[in-house]
Amino acid sequence: MGKLQDKIILITGATSGIGRAAALLFAAEGAQVIVVGRSRERGVDVVRRITEVGGGAAFFAADIAQTEEIRALADTVESRYGRLDGLFNNAGVLITRNLDELDDDAWEEVYHTNVRGVMNMTKYFMPMLEKTGGTVLNNASIAGIYTVGRRAYLYATSKAALIKFTQLCALNYAGRVRVNCLCPGLIDTEIYTNRDFSRFSIPMGRVGTPEEVAKAALFLMSEDASYITGAVLTVDGGALLR
Repeated sequence: MGKLQDKIILITGATSGIGRAAALLFAAEGAQVIVVGRSRERGVDVVRRITEVGGGAAFFAADIAQTEEIRALADTVESRYGRLDGLFNNAGVLITRNLDELDDDAWEEVYHTNVRGVMNMTKYFMPMLEKTGGTVLNNASIAGIYTVGRRAYLYATSKAALIKFTQLCALNYAGRVRVNCLCPGLIDTEIYTNRDFSRFSIPMGRVGTPEEVAKAALFLMSEDASYITGAVLTVDGGALLR
């Protein structure tokens, strides 16, 4: 029996990178995976990869930066599944600029996905999670803890906010819903494509893989972490040790 056997788990940003890796792993561990993302083509591909090996998954197109789309998604999930056991708030955007280049449009793009989107996903799905004694997992970043890039004003600020949001949810819902946070370091995903991170020294000597982060997510989402809430787990190859 898998670690998530018969659990219904929703993953945002599940069409690529860490979200995609988590969808495949969670399904392999017995979960029914709700794949959420903006790209229908990629989402359908993730579902196909899961179902062709006997797993269960369905794709729903949604942009978590749009509050009405989150409300509609919550209604659809409740109508179709009747319950939810886990929510992995994985979707995020990265914009790096110098201070004098920052503007409201850039801030809103980052904030609406990385902060408001996660807040609204948690808000609208929490009633279902309370009924099942479920789990929320938020994907933040070590950028929310440690200054890893001089131009990451918007991204780092949003991820620091997400860490504190996680802790407040964990405190207020303790005993009913576990709420934890992942803080990946440099991971080989599209969000970091064509960015020069050679100046960062990682003690383990390499960047991480989406699959490695997905394994950490599996642990926090599973009953193996039944006494863990409010945790901030770094998956960074030791980067914060520098």
